[in-house]
Amino acid sequence: MSLILDLKKGKRRAIAKAISIIENDQKQARIILKKIFKSSGSAMVIGITGPAGVGKSSLINKAVGVLKKLGTNPAVLAIDPTSHLTGGALLGDRVRMIESTDSGTYIRSIASRGATGAISRSVRNSVRILEYAGFNPIIIESVGAGQTEIEISKISDITVVVFNPQTGDSIQTIKAGLTEIGDIYLVNKSDLEGASRLFDAVRDYIGTTENKPIILLTSTKNNKGINEFAKKLKELMKSKKKIKKEQEKNRLESELKDIILNYIKEKIDFMSDSDKTFSRYLKKVHSKEIDPMEAAEKISKSLVK
Repeated sequence: MSLILDLKKGKRRAIAKAISIIENDQKQARIILKKIFKSSGSAMVIGITGPAGVGKSSLINKAVGVLKKLGTNPAVLAIDPTSHLTGGALLGDRVRMIESTDSGTYIRSIASRGATGAISRSVRNSVRILEYAGFNPIIIESVGAGQTEIEISKISDITVVVFNPQTGDSIQTIKAGLTEIGDIYLVNKSDLEGASRLFDAVRDYIGTTENKPIILLTSTKNNKGINEFAKKLKELMKSKKKIKKEQEKNRLESELKDIILNYIKEKIDFMSDSDKTFSRYLKKVHSKEIDPMEAAEKISKSLVK
């Protein structure tokens, strides 16, 4: 398969085509994944998340330049939880990351599509494509919408949470889940008023937790803290490599469960539209002959035959 050969050589057109297949053509995607799966799982994945508007794209733009100088070969996936057709905020992401693109960093926007474990199927497999093409680390940017903020930590070796003073003056304004998942916490836009106050709050509230995360002040405007952030990422990549195999086992288990749940969901959706068993029991529920719990139990038994 020439596409696989071109992928191995890191050819941009092949990477773009392969990721498009992953997103849009399940049958062809399975053929590609069978070819590359055995060699997957070694690249470090860095998830960067946080509320919308904190400056993640600009931060990634600056940080990948430093990471390249430190001898790594980063690529970026930006997750769009909105319509795959509209592209959402991701055109803006690409514009803001223009420096990275010019320096040879591969950047791709990708839709989450709302599957169970929304972040899982297309993103996990796109990571495998980029890894096969020779990129390491692979940086995933969440656009900071809903559950994708938290879910990103489930597929990342290193999770970076970004705040800025505009998200509020106190840690109480920040979603509880975000205070638990980070390896690194950044108070970005540190040139703005209130940055030191927020940094102190993050340090006091999160810095004393069991996993002892790194907490830094950064500013892309003043180029403050970017080198230190990139160096800390490089150090974490080295230390986290020791537990990578065990984490990969846990992630594959989680992925397998997500895929099974999606297959079942698809089967249920199909059944609700066309299956006589479902229709029969639904009528019985409508007429109050049986309750929904009993109907669901009987339908489920027919589903798993």
